[in-house]
Amino acid sequence: MSNSINKRRIGTFYEEAAIEYLRSRGVQIVDRNVTCGSLGEIDIIGIEKDCLLFIECKYRSGNSKGSSLDAVGRGKQKTIRRCAEYYLFAHGEYSKLYIRFDVIGIDGDSIEWIKNAF
Repeated sequence: MSNSINKRRIGTFYEEAAIEYLRSRGVQIVDRNVTCGSLGEIDIIGIEKDCLLFIECKYRSGNSKGSSLDAVGRGKQKTIRRCAEYYLFAHGEYSKLYIRFDVIGIDGDSIEWIKNAF
């Protein structure tokens, strides 16, 4: 099995864990792995109360490359913002909701949810 397939499987496994974590805290998941043309991808889109959440999910098995939360730098934030604009243009039904950008960081077995991350 190739390394990219293994990484994709691992990523999917931890995205599922993040989704279950979010659902257990009252977030309604409305979309996931949304490709926004050539702009990039949004991992998870959910609704919490009156907010539409654009959620980046990052996993790290160890800290040799820093924490999972460290992996969401300015470049990734810019991509997520652009993708959010693209998504909102295509999904006018969410136009009345507030927008929030969150990050779910998974380091080993520990999950951390940063609301209003950027």
